[in-house]
Amino acid sequence: MLRTPLCDLLGITYPIIQGGMAWVATGELAAAVSAAGGLGIIGAGSAPPDVVRREIRKVREQTDRPFGVNIYYLSPYVEELVDLVCEERVPVVTTGAGNPGKHLPRFKEAGVKVIPVVASVALAKRLERLGVDALVAEGMECGGHIGEIATMPLVPQIVDAVHIPVIAAGGIADGRGLAAALALGAAGIQMGTRFICATECTVHANYKEAVLKAGDRDAVVTGMAGHYVRVLKNKLTRQFEELSARGASWEEMDRLGTGKLRAAAVDGDVEYGSVMAGQSAAMVREIKPAAAIIAEIMAEAAEVIARLGALTG
Repeated sequence: MLRTPLCDLLGITYPIIQGGMAWVATGELAAAVSAAGGLGIIGAGSAPPDVVRREIRKVREQTDRPFGVNIYYLSPYVEELVDLVCEERVPVVTTGAGNPGKHLPRFKEAGVKVIPVVASVALAKRLERLGVDALVAEGMECGGHIGEIATMPLVPQIVDAVHIPVIAAGGIADGRGLAAALALGAAGIQMGTRFICATECTVHANYKEAVLKAGDRDAVVTGMAGHYVRVLKNKLTRQFEELSARGASWEEMDRLGTGKLRAAAVDGDVEYGSVMAGQSAAMVREIKPAAAIIAEIMAEAAEVIARLGALTG
Protein backbone atom coordinates (compact mmCIF):
# COMPACT_ATOMS: atom_id res chain seq x y z
CA MET A 1 0.00 0.00 0.00
CA LEU A 2 1.24 3.50 -0.84
CA ARG A 3 1.82 5.27 2.47
CA THR A 4 3.74 8.48 3.20
CA PRO A 5 4.78 10.39 6.36
CA LEU A 6 1.66 12.53 5.90
CA CYS A 7 -0.49 9.50 6.68
CA ASP A 8 1.33 9.01 9.98
CA LEU A 9 1.19 12.71 10.85
CA LEU A 10 -2.58 12.94 10.36
CA GLY A 11 -3.65 9.39 11.17
CA ILE A 12 -5.11 8.81 7.71
CA THR A 13 -4.87 5.80 5.41
CA TYR A 14 -4.19 7.57 2.10
CA PRO A 15 -2.16 10.75 1.39
CA ILE A 16 -5.15 12.61 -0.03
CA ILE A 17 -6.65 15.78 1.46
CA GLN A 18 -9.89 17.32 0.24
CA GLY A 19 -9.77 21.07 -0.32
CA GLY A 20 -11.69 23.29 2.11
CA MET A 21 -13.94 25.01 -0.43
CA ALA A 22 -16.38 27.59 0.95
CA TRP A 23 -20.05 26.74 0.28
CA VAL A 24 -18.91 23.42 -1.24
CA ALA A 25 -16.96 21.50 1.41
CA THR A 26 -19.72 20.72 3.90
CA GLY A 27 -19.83 18.15 6.68
CA GLU A 28 -21.32 15.57 4.33
CA LEU A 29 -18.38 15.72 1.91
CA ALA A 30 -15.74 15.95 4.64
CA ALA A 31 -17.20 12.92 6.43
CA ALA A 32 -17.25 10.85 3.24
CA VAL A 33 -13.62 11.66 2.38
CA SER A 34 -12.43 10.94 5.92
CA ALA A 35 -14.42 7.72 6.15
CA ALA A 36 -12.78 6.62 2.88
CA GLY A 37 -9.30 7.05 4.36
CA GLY A 38 -8.39 10.56 3.23
CA LEU A 39 -8.70 13.79 5.20
CA GLY A 40 -12.00 15.57 4.72
CA ILE A 41 -12.04 19.33 5.29
CA ILE A 42 -14.99 21.57 6.17
CA GLY A 43 -14.71 24.90 4.34
CA ALA A 44 -15.63 27.55 6.91
CA GLY A 45 -15.37 30.43 4.44
CA SER A 46 -17.12 33.45 5.95
CA ALA A 47 -19.74 31.37 7.76
CA PRO A 48 -20.52 32.20 11.41
CA PRO A 49 -19.33 29.80 14.13
CA ASP A 50 -22.74 28.22 14.79
CA VAL A 51 -22.94 27.11 11.15
CA VAL A 52 -19.43 25.63 11.25
CA ARG A 53 -20.21 23.87 14.53
CA ARG A 54 -23.17 22.15 12.88
CA GLU A 55 -20.91 20.92 10.09
CA ILE A 56 -18.40 19.59 12.62
CA ARG A 57 -21.19 17.69 14.38
CA LYS A 58 -22.31 16.23 11.04
CA VAL A 59 -18.85 14.79 10.46
CA ARG A 60 -18.68 13.26 13.93
CA GLU A 61 -22.10 11.69 13.49
CA GLN A 62 -20.91 9.93 10.32
CA THR A 63 -17.32 8.91 11.07
CA ASP A 64 -14.74 8.68 13.84
CA ARG A 65 -11.84 9.26 11.43
CA PRO A 66 -9.68 12.43 11.49
CA PHE A 67 -11.01 15.50 9.67
CA GLY A 68 -10.27 19.19 9.48
CA VAL A 69 -11.67 22.71 9.16
CA ASN A 70 -10.33 25.32 6.76
CA ILE A 71 -10.17 28.79 8.32
CA TYR A 72 -10.23 31.63 5.81
CA TYR A 73 -8.30 34.49 7.40
CA LEU A 74 -10.37 37.17 5.66
CA SER A 75 -13.49 35.91 7.44
CA PRO A 76 -15.01 38.32 9.97
CA TYR A 77 -15.25 35.36 12.38
CA VAL A 78 -11.61 34.25 12.52
CA GLU A 79 -11.21 34.65 16.29
CA GLU A 80 -14.49 32.87 17.01
CA LEU A 81 -13.57 30.05 14.62
CA VAL A 82 -10.21 29.57 16.32
CA ASP A 83 -12.05 29.30 19.64
CA LEU A 84 -14.50 26.84 18.09
CA VAL A 85 -11.99 24.41 16.60
CA CYS A 86 -10.00 24.39 19.83
CA GLU A 87 -13.12 23.85 21.91
CA GLU A 88 -14.27 21.05 19.59
CA ARG A 89 -10.76 19.56 19.45
CA VAL A 90 -10.87 19.42 15.65
CA PRO A 91 -7.86 17.26 14.65
CA VAL A 92 -6.59 19.45 11.79
CA VAL A 93 -6.90 23.05 10.67
CA THR A 94 -5.89 24.26 7.23
CA THR A 95 -5.62 28.01 6.70
CA GLY A 96 -5.71 30.40 3.77
CA ALA A 97 -5.51 34.11 2.98
CA GLY A 98 -3.46 34.97 6.04
CA ASN A 99 -0.84 33.99 8.61
CA PRO A 100 -2.04 31.77 11.48
CA GLY A 101 1.11 32.46 13.52
CA LYS A 102 -0.56 34.28 16.39
CA HIS A 103 -2.98 31.41 16.90
CA LEU A 104 -0.43 28.59 16.83
CA PRO A 105 -0.03 28.43 20.64
CA ARG A 106 -3.80 28.01 21.01
CA PHE A 107 -3.92 25.31 18.35
CA LYS A 108 -0.95 23.45 19.82
CA GLU A 109 -2.43 23.55 23.32
CA ALA A 110 -5.64 22.02 21.95
CA GLY A 111 -3.74 19.33 20.01
CA VAL A 112 -4.77 20.73 16.62
CA LYS A 113 -2.45 20.10 13.67
CA VAL A 114 -1.99 23.26 11.56
CA ILE A 115 -1.45 23.13 7.79
CA PRO A 116 -1.43 26.51 6.01
CA VAL A 117 -1.93 26.84 2.26
CA VAL A 118 1.00 28.71 0.70
CA ALA A 119 1.89 29.95 -2.78
CA SER A 120 5.49 31.07 -2.26
CA VAL A 121 8.76 29.81 -0.81
CA ALA A 122 9.17 32.84 1.44
CA LEU A 123 5.86 32.27 3.20
CA ALA A 124 6.55 28.54 3.49
CA LYS A 125 9.86 29.17 5.27
CA ARG A 126 8.32 31.78 7.58
CA LEU A 127 5.49 29.45 8.61
CA GLU A 128 7.86 26.54 9.21
CA ARG A 129 9.85 28.73 11.61
CA LEU A 130 6.63 29.51 13.48
CA GLY A 131 6.00 25.80 14.03
CA VAL A 132 3.26 24.66 11.65
CA ASP A 133 2.95 20.90 11.11
CA ALA A 134 2.86 20.74 7.29
CA LEU A 135 2.18 22.95 4.27
CA VAL A 136 -0.08 22.84 1.24
CA ALA A 137 1.89 24.18 -1.74
CA GLU A 138 -0.87 25.37 -4.04
CA GLY A 139 -0.12 26.22 -7.65
CA MET A 140 -2.07 28.69 -9.76
CA GLU A 141 -3.91 25.88 -11.58
CA CYS A 142 -6.26 25.61 -8.60
CA GLY A 143 -9.79 26.97 -8.42
CA GLY A 144 -10.69 30.05 -6.37
CA HIS A 145 -8.05 32.49 -5.18
CA ILE A 146 -4.72 31.79 -6.86
CA GLY A 147 -1.05 32.69 -6.55
CA GLU A 148 1.46 33.41 -9.29
CA ILE A 149 3.47 30.16 -9.55
CA ALA A 150 2.35 26.91 -11.18
CA THR A 151 2.29 23.65 -9.24
CA MET A 152 5.15 21.94 -11.08
CA PRO A 153 7.82 24.54 -10.20
CA LEU A 154 6.30 25.56 -6.84
CA VAL A 155 6.18 22.17 -5.12
CA PRO A 156 9.85 21.15 -5.46
CA GLN A 157 11.04 24.62 -4.47
CA ILE A 158 9.01 24.48 -1.27
CA VAL A 159 10.06 20.87 -0.62
CA ASP A 160 13.69 21.96 -0.87
CA ALA A 161 13.14 24.96 1.40
CA VAL A 162 11.48 23.29 4.40
CA HIS A 163 11.80 20.18 6.56
CA ILE A 164 8.13 19.46 7.19
CA PRO A 165 5.69 17.52 4.96
CA VAL A 166 4.54 19.35 1.84
CA ILE A 167 1.19 18.61 0.20
CA ALA A 168 0.88 19.43 -3.50
CA ALA A 169 -2.27 21.17 -4.77
CA GLY A 170 -3.47 22.77 -7.98
CA GLY A 171 -4.37 20.91 -11.16
CA ILE A 172 -4.41 17.43 -9.57
CA ALA A 173 -7.40 15.17 -10.22
CA ASP A 174 -6.16 11.61 -10.67
CA GLY A 175 -3.54 9.03 -9.77
CA ARG A 176 -1.09 10.40 -12.31
CA GLY A 177 -1.17 13.69 -10.42
CA LEU A 178 -0.53 11.91 -7.12
CA ALA A 179 2.43 10.01 -8.59
CA ALA A 180 3.82 13.24 -10.07
CA ALA A 181 3.44 15.05 -6.74
CA LEU A 182 5.34 12.30 -4.94
CA ALA A 183 8.06 12.49 -7.59
CA LEU A 184 8.37 16.21 -6.86
CA GLY A 185 8.97 15.43 -3.20
CA ALA A 186 5.48 16.03 -1.83
CA ALA A 187 4.07 13.77 0.89
CA GLY A 188 0.55 13.87 -0.52
CA ILE A 189 -1.97 15.86 -2.50
CA GLN A 190 -4.90 18.17 -1.89
CA MET A 191 -7.79 18.11 -4.38
CA GLY A 192 -10.77 20.41 -4.52
CA THR A 193 -12.24 20.38 -8.01
CA ARG A 194 -12.33 16.58 -8.28
CA PHE A 195 -14.35 16.31 -5.07
CA ILE A 196 -16.97 18.80 -6.30
CA CYS A 197 -18.31 15.88 -8.32
CA ALA A 198 -18.34 13.45 -5.41
CA THR A 199 -21.79 12.01 -4.79
CA GLU A 200 -21.72 13.28 -1.20
CA CYS A 201 -20.90 16.87 -2.18
CA THR A 202 -24.06 18.91 -1.49
CA VAL A 203 -23.28 21.67 -3.99
CA HIS A 204 -26.10 22.45 -6.45
CA ALA A 205 -26.44 19.98 -9.34
CA ASN A 206 -25.93 22.82 -11.84
CA TYR A 207 -22.48 23.47 -10.37
CA LYS A 208 -21.49 19.81 -10.76
CA GLU A 209 -22.81 19.79 -14.31
CA ALA A 210 -20.73 22.88 -15.15
CA VAL A 211 -17.60 21.07 -13.96
CA LEU A 212 -18.46 17.95 -15.95
CA LYS A 213 -18.98 20.03 -19.12
CA ALA A 214 -15.79 22.08 -18.73
CA GLY A 215 -13.18 21.96 -21.47
CA ASP A 216 -9.45 22.43 -21.17
CA ARG A 217 -9.62 26.24 -21.58
CA ASP A 218 -12.75 26.93 -19.55
CA ALA A 219 -11.14 27.59 -16.15
CA VAL A 220 -10.20 31.24 -16.51
CA VAL A 221 -8.74 33.90 -14.23
CA THR A 222 -10.79 36.95 -13.20
CA GLY A 223 -10.08 39.96 -11.03
CA MET A 224 -6.86 41.95 -10.79
CA ALA A 225 -3.30 41.55 -9.52
CA GLY A 226 -3.29 40.35 -5.93
CA HIS A 227 -6.92 39.30 -6.13
CA TYR A 228 -7.03 36.83 -9.00
CA VAL A 229 -9.70 34.12 -8.86
CA ARG A 230 -10.00 31.09 -11.13
CA VAL A 231 -13.55 30.19 -12.20
CA LEU A 232 -15.34 28.56 -15.11
CA LYS A 233 -16.22 30.85 -18.03
CA ASN A 234 -19.76 32.24 -18.01
CA LYS A 235 -21.62 35.55 -18.25
CA LEU A 236 -20.11 36.71 -14.94
CA THR A 237 -16.56 36.26 -16.24
CA ARG A 238 -17.45 38.37 -19.28
CA GLN A 239 -18.63 41.11 -16.93
CA PHE A 240 -15.28 40.93 -15.14
CA GLU A 241 -13.49 41.20 -18.50
CA GLU A 242 -15.49 44.32 -19.34
CA LEU A 243 -14.61 45.91 -15.98
CA SER A 244 -10.95 45.07 -16.44
CA ALA A 245 -10.91 46.48 -19.98
CA ARG A 246 -12.08 49.87 -18.77
CA GLY A 247 -9.67 49.92 -15.82
CA ALA A 248 -12.22 49.41 -13.07
CA SER A 249 -11.07 49.69 -9.46
CA TRP A 250 -10.65 46.76 -7.07
CA GLU A 251 -13.74 48.00 -5.20
CA GLU A 252 -15.88 47.71 -8.35
CA MET A 253 -14.60 44.21 -8.98
CA ASP A 254 -15.22 43.24 -5.39
CA ARG A 255 -18.81 44.47 -5.56
CA LEU A 256 -19.41 42.44 -8.70
CA GLY A 257 -18.04 39.29 -7.06
CA THR A 258 -19.74 39.62 -3.67
CA GLY A 259 -22.19 36.79 -3.04
CA LYS A 260 -21.57 35.15 -6.39
CA LEU A 261 -20.02 31.93 -5.05
CA ARG A 262 -23.09 31.26 -2.95
CA ALA A 263 -25.28 32.05 -5.95
CA ALA A 264 -23.57 29.29 -7.93
CA ALA A 265 -22.95 26.70 -5.23
CA VAL A 266 -26.23 26.97 -3.34
CA ASP A 267 -28.72 28.54 -5.76
CA GLY A 268 -27.37 26.93 -8.92
CA ASP A 269 -26.85 30.13 -10.91
CA VAL A 270 -23.98 29.02 -13.14
CA GLU A 271 -24.43 31.92 -15.57
CA TYR A 272 -24.00 34.89 -13.24
CA GLY A 273 -22.60 33.00 -10.25
CA SER A 274 -18.95 32.33 -9.50
CA VAL A 275 -18.28 28.69 -10.44
CA MET A 276 -14.89 28.29 -8.78
CA ALA A 277 -12.98 25.35 -10.24
CA GLY A 278 -9.41 24.57 -11.24
CA GLN A 279 -7.84 23.70 -14.56
CA SER A 280 -8.32 20.02 -13.70
CA ALA A 281 -12.09 20.48 -14.23
CA ALA A 282 -11.79 19.10 -17.77
CA MET A 283 -10.41 15.87 -16.28
CA VAL A 284 -13.55 15.30 -14.19
CA ARG A 285 -15.93 13.19 -16.23
CA GLU A 286 -18.38 11.58 -13.79
CA ILE A 287 -20.03 11.84 -10.41
CA LYS A 288 -19.13 9.03 -8.04
CA PRO A 289 -18.79 8.44 -4.29
CA ALA A 290 -15.76 9.93 -2.54
CA ALA A 291 -14.59 6.43 -1.60
CA ALA A 292 -14.58 5.41 -5.28
CA ILE A 293 -12.65 8.55 -6.25
CA ILE A 294 -9.98 7.85 -3.65
CA ALA A 295 -9.74 4.15 -4.51
CA GLU A 296 -9.38 4.99 -8.20
CA ILE A 297 -6.64 7.53 -7.55
CA MET A 298 -4.67 5.20 -5.30
CA ALA A 299 -4.89 2.31 -7.79
CA GLU A 300 -3.83 4.51 -10.71
CA ALA A 301 -0.94 6.03 -8.74
CA ALA A 302 0.33 2.56 -7.85
CA GLU A 303 0.17 1.52 -11.51
CA VAL A 304 2.06 4.62 -12.63
CA ILE A 305 4.77 4.17 -10.00
CA ALA A 306 5.18 0.49 -10.91
CA ARG A 307 5.42 1.33 -14.61
CA LEU A 308 8.04 3.99 -13.96
CA GLY A 309 9.97 1.59 -11.76
CA ALA A 310 10.08 -0.94 -14.56
CA LEU A 311 11.84 1.63 -16.77
CA THR A 312 14.90 1.48 -14.53
CA GLY A 313 15.23 -2.21 -14.37
